[in-house]
Amino acid sequence: MLNKIQTDAKARMEKKMRALEDEISRLRAGRAHPSLLDGVMVDYYGSMVPLSQVANVHVESALMLSVKPWEKKLTPVIEKAIRSADLGLNPIAATEMIRVPLPPLSEERRKELIKKVKSQCEEGKVAVRNIRRDALQEAKDLLKKKQISEDEERGMEDKIQKLTDQYAKNIDEILAKKEKDLLEM
Repeated sequence: MLNKIQTDAKARMEKKMRALEDEISRLRAGRAHPSLLDGVMVDYYGSMVPLSQVANVHVESALMLSVKPWEKKLTPVIEKAIRSADLGLNPIAATEMIRVPLPPLSEERRKELIKKVKSQCEEGKVAVRNIRRDALQEAKDLLKKKQISEDEERGMEDKIQKLTDQYAKNIDEILAKKEKDLLEM
């Protein structure tokens, strides 16, 4: 029972870490990369679909992406979706493609991005602590039902706390790496 609780907590913390890493990787660090547009959702005949399902995204240069829709009539829809994705990008529609110039990062924009990364990392830590709380509550419930002893419950608390500390440390490392990346440009 206790191993199941610990395994479940670890899996949930790992899942949260991967989601956080994915979210942070989408924040632009000054270089063009197709993954910058991964979060853009396009209205495709009434359904919201990821941009990658209706167009090809290529890197033209260090500060330019090009988006080639599979259907010509989607060009204005995709352009609007990129504008409204809150990425700070201003796409330019050509006849059959959309160019997305990436403005160079100003000091102000860098600080804004760092603030956003810190906020996301703090949310990640809160989620990890909530997972810890849930796991500890499950152990306490087992103790109340007399399915485990107090020693087993204390041992479980220690294991869960070590797990929580490890994931909080990993989140701090992600933050430090992204912060360094943003300030490097």
